[in-house]
Amino acid sequence: MANPPFDRPIAHRGLHDKGRGIIENSHSAFAAAIERGFGIECDLQLSADGEAIVFHDNNLERLVGRTGLVRSRLSDELIVTPLTGSSTADCPQTFEQMLAQIAGAVPLVVEVKHQANAIDTDALASRVAECVRGYQGPLVVKSFDPHMLIALRNAGYSGLLGIITYGYDKPEWYGDMPARTRFVLRHLLHYPRSRFNFISCERSALGLPAVRLFKALGFRVMSWTIRSRGEAAEARQHADQIVFEGFDPDAR
Repeated sequence: MANPPFDRPIAHRGLHDKGRGIIENSHSAFAAAIERGFGIECDLQLSADGEAIVFHDNNLERLVGRTGLVRSRLSDELIVTPLTGSSTADCPQTFEQMLAQIAGAVPLVVEVKHQANAIDTDALASRVAECVRGYQGPLVVKSFDPHMLIALRNAGYSGLLGIITYGYDKPEWYGDMPARTRFVLRHLLHYPRSRFNFISCERSALGLPAVRLFKALGFRVMSWTIRSRGEAAEARQHADQIVFEGFDPDAR
């Protein structure tokens, strides 16, 4: 059975190239991916006024050179703040604006970022569900946070949901997360509650027993973030599709 989000390589945060002034998660990066026919992965954060903003980090410094959290700024301010290094003065978009730009041209893989508390989790989930309700085009949603998947279902999202995972063996990624929580996430023990439909797995963790088990049971697996043809060839032995950046996966 065809599954459009897995049919083509997925451009990580769009087909970005900072050296050419095409910044991640920008209008230009998405346009470049559409031109090549690649799927698009994007990230969503919550603004102070409850808007879903296409932005990876929870703070502003790396991408727009401002201090503070995305959550502390109004969407009207965020969408007129230029992304650092953009050759076209691209600014962050709302999710609604991004969906209007893509308009079903290529598949979308939407990562909804972990939020600091249950109130923000529910608020972002509700806004995402509202935005995609009338969207015409292939789209799936994923998150590292099982609670976000539950919140999305509770908010009325009825499409495919993916859990993002890795080995939970990188302290620089998991921070002060308790060992018990890491164990549950590593082994996907939340499945009876999160009821994910597919897995998005960091490439070095594709051999995790839980990932292998769910794949054997028929769950689709995408692998991130693939940065070379060699990594792509290795990942494709275990995953159904790759999320890539920094190289051309169609090159021969």
